Amino acid sequence: MPATKPLILRNTSVLDTRAGSIVGRRDVVIEAGRIVEVADTAAPRADAIEIDLGGRTLMPGLCDGHVHVIASTASFPQLLTWSPLYTGARAGELLLNMLDRGFTTVRDCGGADFGLARAVEEGLVAGPRILFAGHAISQTGGHGDMRGPGENWDECCCCAGLGVIADGVPAVRKACREEIRKGAHFIKIMASGGVASPTDRISSTQFAEEEVAAAVEEAEAAEVYVAAHIYTARAANRVLRLGVRSIEHGNLIDEETMDLLIEKDAFLVPTMSTYQALATEGVEAGMPADMVVKVHDVLEAGLATHTKAHARGVKMVFGTDLLGTMQRHQLNEFSIRGAFQSPAEMIRSATVNAAELFNEVGETGEIVVGARGDVIALEGDPLDDIGVLQDPDRYLKLIVKDGGVHKNAL
Repeated sequence: MPATKPLILRNTSVLDTRAGSIVGRRDVVIEAGRIVEVADTAAPRADAIEIDLGGRTLMPGLCDGHVHVIASTASFPQLLTWSPLYTGARAGELLLNMLDRGFTTVRDCGGADFGLARAVEEGLVAGPRILFAGHAISQTGGHGDMRGPGENWDECCCCAGLGVIADGVPAVRKACREEIRKGAHFIKIMASGGVASPTDRISSTQFAEEEVAAAVEEAEAAEVYVAAHIYTARAANRVLRLGVRSIEHGNLIDEETMDLLIEKDAFLVPTMSTYQALATEGVEAGMPADMVVKVHDVLEAGLATHTKAHARGVKMVFGTDLLGTMQRHQLNEFSIRGAFQSPAEMIRSATVNAAELFNEVGETGEIVVGARGDVIALEGDPLDDIGVLQDPDRYLKLIVKDGGVHKNAL
């Protein structure tokens, strides 16, 4: 909920996320949740709150393009047994922690819904704004089907979990329409095998082409888009040709996939920190050991693949996909990507690139007039040392969301 009083942030060095540069000393004025002025000197206002930043770096709040805010455990079968009210309460803690790290917008790729997003919007829960897919849509036996091979329910009862099952074009259309009816900002489909699902293989493709095409058609009719869980090139290439807008993970894609991503003006959302965390902490965090074994199939390949994709000019968005207690590693994604991206490129992936994927250019990820009043102030220059973004207790001095001050440690 936007703050009731205007906020004037004075004497700040504004980070231009598009140019990857610092723009002098500026004053930034936020009113009714939006940036209304960026000037050398803003006129004083009797009704405004004023904060002098003392020359500190001001930048847009960070975006995480792939989270699961209800995944307080890495055991998805266990998550299905929880009360939705308990799940929501646990999500509140995860959301607060994300905001405290400087994330003011997150894209939830399965699990969050209108109610949780509304609670954040109304200020009932402290956390980043949530752009949600609702339930991720999976085929029977796919990455969203959490039944083990010995469990024989008629259908997967995933209403409290991350996914829903749909087989065949009519069922896929209905599942998409249900999520859109409930306010989904995009549609998420499971288009290849995954680590956390018990009965599929990483290498499998999922959904027939006509099912994927139906999901894309329904999304486009509602003026949203489709994101696809993908590991392999075979799976990625077929869905990109059918109109999917973002490839989530993509550890095993090839050069043909990279060409298609560029040709289709689509996005790659690597989630490299989750594999590193799962390899070392997955079992402790609740994931069954036989599933953690699958992590190693994608862990080592990811760095080489994403390095090549970046070099070829594929548009990348910051994402983490961390689960349970491992979500505390959210900022570690910067360290991993530092092997092939500059600080400016990493910052773009978590700001303007994310905004483009979200269809929010000019609204999110920039300090410009008309953008959301979601900003953070840092001690130090993240363009010179990305580490200042990774130690919020030490360097993150101010967090403003919707024009309201969440943290002031100046």
